[in-house]
Amino acid sequence: MIDNAFRELLPRFASPLVKLYTRLGLTPNGVSFVALGIALLAAGCVAIDWPMAAVILWWLGRLADGTDGIYARATGQATDFGAYLDILLDMAAYGVMVIAFDIAHPEWHGRWLAMLFLYILCITSALALGMQEAGRAMPKRDDRGLRLGAGLAEGGETGMAYTCFLLFPGQLGVLTAIWIAVLATTVVARTVLCRRLLAD
Repeated sequence: MIDNAFRELLPRFASPLVKLYTRLGLTPNGVSFVALGIALLAAGCVAIDWPMAAVILWWLGRLADGTDGIYARATGQATDFGAYLDILLDMAAYGVMVIAFDIAHPEWHGRWLAMLFLYILCITSALALGMQEAGRAMPKRDDRGLRLGAGLAEGGETGMAYTCFLLFPGQLGVLTAIWIAVLATTVVARTVLCRRLLAD
């Protein structure tokens, strides 16, 4: 829901990072793997109960993830495989954080499992709706290599949810329930939208 606003804003401030990636000799796909590596470190911090380190690392990783495509387009290295790899590694990052939360807070094991299950439905619905929109030549909302249907729960909202989990662990019962409801609403809303699209 908030991702497109950030995608419009981020390129204005990404120039220093693009220059850094170039200086380091990274490829855009390399930046995607760096983003995943930072997410793995964040997950490790979650598992050993270092919440502030986890928050900082998570958002650093998401910054790298948000600029790999910008870097690819700025340097003429954008590829279809890069777009595929980006979403694959994104989902790996989101999933490994849930596993880390389960390690740190096993008392909510059922809810972490529910999140992983709903993530499967969320990414499936996003890709399926995106394909249906593309098949009907509907205008794109962003410049991503893969077309994803919009939804209530996207990358930005996921990061905000994780941050709340880390900063307010005493409220996990309420926070996880809200996040599960948001994920479920996203799947239902995309399904309703796709049904209307197909009916048309």
